[in-house]
Amino acid sequence: MNEVAAATGGRLAWWIWALGVAFVVYTFSFQTGYSVVNGAVQADVGLSVSQVATIAAVYTWAFAPCQLLGGALLDRYGSRAVLPISVALVTVSVFVFANAGSYRMLLVSQVIFAVGSCTAFVGAGYLGGQWFGMARYGFMFGLVAVCSALSSAFAVNLFEAVLGVTDWRTLFNVYGAAGVVILGLSAVYVRNPAPIPGAGEGVGGMIRSVTGDLVQVGRIGHVWVASVIGAAQFGSLLALGVVWMPKLLQVHGLSPSAAGFTASLLWLGYAAGNATFPTLSTRIERRKPPIVVACAVTLGCMLALLYVPVVGQALASVLCFTFGFGAASTMLAFSTAADVVKPSHIGTSAAFVNGVGFLLGGVLIGRPGMRIGLGIEAGIEPQSQAIAQYAGRPLLIALVIAVVLALVLKETYPKARAA
Repeated sequence: MNEVAAATGGRLAWWIWALGVAFVVYTFSFQTGYSVVNGAVQADVGLSVSQVATIAAVYTWAFAPCQLLGGALLDRYGSRAVLPISVALVTVSVFVFANAGSYRMLLVSQVIFAVGSCTAFVGAGYLGGQWFGMARYGFMFGLVAVCSALSSAFAVNLFEAVLGVTDWRTLFNVYGAAGVVILGLSAVYVRNPAPIPGAGEGVGGMIRSVTGDLVQVGRIGHVWVASVIGAAQFGSLLALGVVWMPKLLQVHGLSPSAAGFTASLLWLGYAAGNATFPTLSTRIERRKPPIVVACAVTLGCMLALLYVPVVGQALASVLCFTFGFGAASTMLAFSTAADVVKPSHIGTSAAFVNGVGFLLGGVLIGRPGMRIGLGIEAGIEPQSQAIAQYAGRPLLIALVIAVVLALVLKETYPKARAA
């Protein structure tokens, strides 16, 4: 099959895109699997609750600045030069995590993971645009988001089952071996449909141009509003899906296995929302109304999880799925930010929104753990709803801010704006 035919959506195009998605699935599964194994890691390595949260937060803090350059690296050097290196770094990070004997090595594994995974999600989107044409870019990117969310839900349940027959170190050493397989296939097959010219002005020039674009985008107030809304929604989802939801559900009396399964519904809801919100926005030709409703829904779910006295598994399942569904409106934060920038800055606006989201996500992952320690010192009973409410206050504040900003957000859908 020649390269031109492949770029229109042939078998080779689907195979290369599938490898990109496999890399996304691999990274998302490792990240969300931490919500299942962090208790075992804590006991094995001797960590505090705050350290457990910090390990997850460090990834988001390191990822945010790295991913700002991820798209630019792909644009300049192509998928063949960038993605296999990224897969190699992520695979190394999994092995470091699996064999870490100290808090410091666990932190190192997360930093390596962040550097490697910074091109995963954007890389799968890049491959979709390259191999299927920019006319199908949005559709293919949406498929990537759905696949990543579904994989997160599946991984939580798979890891929970596997931990019943083996320990977390064996699990992640095997998981690292799976990364070696993805690395080998990527090194052989992943490439662009046409040659990439190369470095041009070099890495230094690229960094300067990307920084300049970010500064221009950062001068637009609407981009900041959209970024904070998206960050509150996605950051809260990360905090709950990666660390806190299973622990919160156990406070309501669910067993660890039931809590892990129920928490995985966050990602099923997120997948459903990713398949719904972009289409809904296009159909009604509006950005603002879906964002307002979604922000109100996630806030309502969070309030129920923290303040309803008795939350059984049935209600918890509904709340988790609905929270994930509402959090998927983050995709519209990317859309409304792209509406107000120059066409040449659309990629930069996406990097800006994503970067702010992961920075706030790191804060929202880490703060509840710190507040648990402070609450216990203040005399609040551990493993109680009162400590859950105290620890969850940063998430509530972020979601309240998202609702307020959504209400003042200006409508930017192109047709509506033109009218």
